[in-house]
Amino acid sequence: MRPEESLSRALPVIPSVQFSSTVASGAGPKLDRAARRMKFPGKKILPLLVFILSCFSILRLLKIAITTTTTSHSSPRAAALSSSIQQECSSSECSEVQSNAPGVESGPPKTVANSAFLIPKEFVFLSNLITNIAPCNLLVFGLQTQYLNLSSINAGGITVFLEDDPYKISLNKADSNGTRVYKVKYQVPAKKAYKLLKHARENPVCAPSTSLLQQSSCKLALRNLPQEVYQLKWDVVVVDGPIGDAPEAPGRMSTIYTASILARSGKTTNVVVHDVHRMIEKWFSWEFLCEENLVSAKGRFWNFRISNQSNDTRFCSSETVRIE
Repeated sequence: MRPEESLSRALPVIPSVQFSSTVASGAGPKLDRAARRMKFPGKKILPLLVFILSCFSILRLLKIAITTTTTSHSSPRAAALSSSIQQECSSSECSEVQSNAPGVESGPPKTVANSAFLIPKEFVFLSNLITNIAPCNLLVFGLQTQYLNLSSINAGGITVFLEDDPYKISLNKADSNGTRVYKVKYQVPAKKAYKLLKHARENPVCAPSTSLLQQSSCKLALRNLPQEVYQLKWDVVVVDGPIGDAPEAPGRMSTIYTASILARSGKTTNVVVHDVHRMIEKWFSWEFLCEENLVSAKGRFWNFRISNQSNDTRFCSSETVRIE
């Protein structure tokens, strides 16, 4: 027996296996569908990202709101005080901090910014006004150390200061025969500003033709000032008092009204009002000194130039009064 024959008999015959094309083609679509399921198109991812970011934003806003609420409740007494002042001044805009109110002992000014003091450009503005017409008759409602310099500028003229705070009077002594300081008393608190404005509009007794202040029945008229205030013809009247910085503190309603009447009893008078950024000063200046008479302004000063109009039945020629 040939070796080749014996080897062929010993080895088993292994049949060849062929894969049918139908099997391969049947598995293809299933694999494609599975691959498509594993993909995340951009159109589906974008809304998901937007949703996640929106959730983070909402959570952050909630955190801020909770923090703000906690802070606002940390000082209920301060919040209550602020709300009370805002309610009392809702129609008269009084100002920053209560001080020098009736029944409170006089002493150093308690305002935070002490708005009564003049900034440099305001003092220069007022000094130039006095210099141009000196010697003159100068009346000042209010007393500050800076104002005493005006009496030096007005050498040879008459300078009169009207002040309600004994502490300021004790600090600022007049040192000239032409300068006089009088203590006065103001009764009307700033919180009554709106009612007084309404009273003046509705009552003929408050009209500018009523020049006799001492006999006037208008609630805004100051009838107990020193006699020379009513007798002299004033060239300049400065309104920087009373302090008027709180609802219960005396306001400047009467001083602005009285200044307007005094100005109309002379030939030509400059009425200079300080702190016109405050609502009361602004309202009453527009009402009784009139926008048409406003000739200049600097800082918190408005300067109104008023001629003799004692026969007029109303203060301003315009029908409406500008109130902001």
